[in-house]
Amino acid sequence: MAAAGDGPTVAEVNTLDPAAFVEAFGEVFEATPSLAEAAAAARPFADRAAMVAAFDAAAGALSPTEVHALLLAHPVLGTRKPMAAASQDEQAGAGLRDLDGELRAEIAAGNEAYLERFGFPFIIAVRGLGPAEIAGSLAERLGHDAEVERATAFEQVRRIAALRIEAAVRP
Repeated sequence: MAAAGDGPTVAEVNTLDPAAFVEAFGEVFEATPSLAEAAAAARPFADRAAMVAAFDAAAGALSPTEVHALLLAHPVLGTRKPMAAASQDEQAGAGLRDLDGELRAEIAAGNEAYLERFGFPFIIAVRGLGPAEIAGSLAERLGHDAEVERATAFEQVRRIAALRIEAAVRP
């Protein structure tokens, strides 16, 4: 995906052939280009909000098994393992890529406990948050029951997708 300000306009997005659309937006939802394929079929988009809505509708149509796979596709926050470029940028912007010391250990332990408890990685839209806020949210969400947390994580995935579209596509 293009960086903010460098991307196509909505009108330009509407002219992309399906393969080019998936190439450009296949990582809006981490490692799930099928959602970009579904969103492409909803074109033309009147505006960015309509594009976000098309991706969100595609995600909303997923089965529970597909939602779980989507959650599993997300990288663990604060690790240095390979991940999509958008995830790298988001985590770096939140100060997670170079985190050291006590807070890094706290987030790592929380991630491990979260994965053990819920069966998928902790997911949060990190844009605009700092490491301490992320650690606090992780600690809070560890107290959720499984159903509430699955819904919260899926809501966060959808928020991440919306933020990625808004950053990549000019009005």
